Amino acid sequence: MTRLRRKALVALFLFTLFIFGAMMGLRTLKPSDGFSDLAPGIDFIGERSDRRRLDVKDVAASPGHFHMGSSDTKVVFTKSDRDYSIFYDVHIFYYLWYGSPSMDNKYIHWDHVLVPHWDPKIAASHAQGRHTPPEDIASSFYPELGPYSSRDPKVLESHMAQIEAAAAGVLVLSWYPPEVADDHGEPTEDMVPAVMDAAHRHSIKVAFHIQPYKGRTDQSMHDNIKYIIDKYGKHGAFYRFRSSTGRVLPLFYVYDSYLMPPESWAELLTTKGSHSIRGTPYDGVFVALIVEERHKHEIHASGFDGIYTYFASNGFSFGSSHQNWKAIKTFCDANNLLFIPSVGPGYVDTAVRPWNNHNTRNRVNGRYYETSLQAALSVRPEIVTITSFNQWHEGTQIEKAVPKKTVTRLYLDYQPNQPDHYLELTRQWAENFNKEKDKWLM
Repeated sequence: MTRLRRKALVALFLFTLFIFGAMMGLRTLKPSDGFSDLAPGIDFIGERSDRRRLDVKDVAASPGHFHMGSSDTKVVFTKSDRDYSIFYDVHIFYYLWYGSPSMDNKYIHWDHVLVPHWDPKIAASHAQGRHTPPEDIASSFYPELGPYSSRDPKVLESHMAQIEAAAAGVLVLSWYPPEVADDHGEPTEDMVPAVMDAAHRHSIKVAFHIQPYKGRTDQSMHDNIKYIIDKYGKHGAFYRFRSSTGRVLPLFYVYDSYLMPPESWAELLTTKGSHSIRGTPYDGVFVALIVEERHKHEIHASGFDGIYTYFASNGFSFGSSHQNWKAIKTFCDANNLLFIPSVGPGYVDTAVRPWNNHNTRNRVNGRYYETSLQAALSVRPEIVTITSFNQWHEGTQIEKAVPKKTVTRLYLDYQPNQPDHYLELTRQWAENFNKEKDKWLM
């Protein structure tokens, strides 16, 4: 009996000691410790609906050439039930070229033509013509919002909410100069202010993905950059990137950059160029597309600051092949370049290129996406790009899609998963990416 009483007293003493130690530990915590991974200088900017929002500088970095703490790359939201973040080192390609009769008096891009193969013999064995929305659209999947207009404010708001849910902090906007459009669409530059405003409401930043157009030269690119910075540079959603020198510069992706020779790009992107933007108010971080292996040398000679891969079809090109990313990253590190791999949930463009089935990459309920994301993380990039939010023609979208069957079409879908499956996967991997980056920097 005495032994039992002694044991009880010892247990009580240890429990009391534990409680005392825990209380002292809690007293030593600073109020900010719960957010120790945030950038310095973050302040509350007010309440919106049921959450309080923390603002953060819209910057990211890469080892060597661009470097800063990974904590500067996200904004944290506090809800009553949980904390969650969006990350400014996760960029997602976004397209603004869709139209519908209710907003545009006609369908745009949803009625895309079936592009014929360049070999007449192959072209003859495939369907021709164009799609006829709303039942027959130029995609193998069907959007939850239907064949929408990019001009619709409700669509924009839904898109920004979905991108926020996916934790992608930077929307990379496919951009053409005023009055210029792609071969199958209409000019979209007048819609950019609405995109900027909608993005800003969700603390999403906007970078520009400059597309090729007839007559694109180093001089026209100079004019384009000046136009973008002059018009949008002061907007709260305009994305800038911090370099190792402390400069905070706009970041531009340049699609099909290889169409111009290095000598022309050097006139714009090197300090000795005839109309160089270096060291001027129009300087920036310029990221070029790599398709073939030789492009990496051309990109370096051109004066670009980085390389991205864009295509979501593993094996389609040298740049999009996961097995080559380590070598590209090594080249970039050796030459002070930023390497930005692009990942996607799958690829299927046979709704617009019916002869291109050999480049289809099945989603396998998200496993293809996860394999791509893991391949990207394995090379320790500073930024990852997602192809895409809404490139429906090529089936790379993570936007919500729904099952759809018509008399003539049976669309692919995300089942057995829900329409937001790829948004959720993106958030999970964005959070994992940032946890891994914290380890890399330790």
